[in-house]
Amino acid sequence: SSRTVSLLSQLEKINLDSVLGEADNARYVTSKILHLVQSQEKTRKEMTSKGSTGIEVILSTLEVKSFNLCGYGYIASYHFIIGLCGGRRASVLVTKGGTQILLQLLLTASKDSPPNEELMVLLHTLLAKIGPKDKKIGMKARINGALNISLNLVKQNLQNHKLVLPCLQVLRVYSTNSVNAVSLGKNGVVELMFKIIGPFTKKNTSLMKVALDTLAALLKSKTNARRAVDRGYVQVLLMIYVDWHRHDSRHRYMLIRKGVLQCIKSVTNIKLGRKAFIDANGMKILYNTSQECLAVRTLDPLVNTSSLIMRKCFPKNRLPLPTIKSAFHFQLPVIPASGPVAQLYNLPPDVDDVVDESDDNDDAETESEIETENDDDKDQHFKNDDIETDINKLRPRQELGRPIEELKMYEQFFPELSENFQECDLVSKEPKPFVPDANLSGPIVVPTAGEE
Repeated sequence: SSRTVSLLSQLEKINLDSVLGEADNARYVTSKILHLVQSQEKTRKEMTSKGSTGIEVILSTLEVKSFNLCGYGYIASYHFIIGLCGGRRASVLVTKGGTQILLQLLLTASKDSPPNEELMVLLHTLLAKIGPKDKKIGMKARINGALNISLNLVKQNLQNHKLVLPCLQVLRVYSTNSVNAVSLGKNGVVELMFKIIGPFTKKNTSLMKVALDTLAALLKSKTNARRAVDRGYVQVLLMIYVDWHRHDSRHRYMLIRKGVLQCIKSVTNIKLGRKAFIDANGMKILYNTSQECLAVRTLDPLVNTSSLIMRKCFPKNRLPLPTIKSAFHFQLPVIPASGPVAQLYNLPPDVDDVVDESDDNDDAETESEIETENDDDKDQHFKNDDIETDINKLRPRQELGRPIEELKMYEQFFPELSENFQECDLVSKEPKPFVPDANLSGPIVVPTAGEE
């Protein structure tokens, strides 16, 4: 413990000096701290305990501009933080401002040509780890201008899976924000994801899984879903799912197959996606694959997701159903010769008599996600005009069942409600002399001095 405190004190002093010659000392001290953290669990707990300044000192080391970004001191600091990014420790980094510092470092490191690969891998690994703990990371990345850095790295290094994987993990975190999803979609991220997930291959399945999760998050945006439909990607997703269904005979890649279904589920949230799904014979494909998965209990998630997609995309009909789409036939007792009911019964069997108007009010150009996006909803309280705040209006009004004049007849039975009983002098505490009431009848007995 004393050794760790001493090293942290040295590193803090070096950070305050920030002299060019101190970079070697920072590298030495940081490597020593890294060694203690990696070898002793007790040291890790002390560094993240309440009241400890270990995290602040390490983060301040990353902010020192005079140190080389690619120096060993920085690399050791990154590895140190990665070792702490687990569970509650990641939340500690977020509260200490770690997200903002890492995004700024990412922006600075991206200006190098070409950017350092090891540094980019470490930065994206850190952001992917602490991203789920920071609900505002998408907004912070957009404000700092770091949103497209990860996307450009993926575009330029498609064959470098070591770098692409952490970049995709960060894009997956960014895509949970609707505004970020629209912005990334305009920059070609949807097309880029389809280059990664197809054609079928069992190499780099971890990269495939992350890419599918990212694509599913991106397709929740209606703009990106329309873009995918216009480029014929619904049929591509169905083909990819069939390929994985045929080749995954031992059911080792169930998560990848489920990821493809999640993408189909996201794109069929819009009317154009459902129509493209029907036109691509998706109903038959999912039905047949689900039938083959029923015998394996571990594939129940695939069957459930396929059922949700089929139920959502199946044409809707009003009751009674006069067509062969239903196993039951509901015949009206009296069918008029003309009118809407007669027209309904005269429709051919393959016509959908319920018009899907779910997307008719949506404008493809002006996304409602951008207009209504507010990242600080939980931190701000807006006045709701529908809620009454006047206490006097909220109190129930007590209305008498009779007029006041009729109730005065009961006043003599409840004198405490109308008379003043302050008959004593509060200063002397002596009672006032007794004055008999003239209305009283009968003799008045006055006690003598000896009687009580």
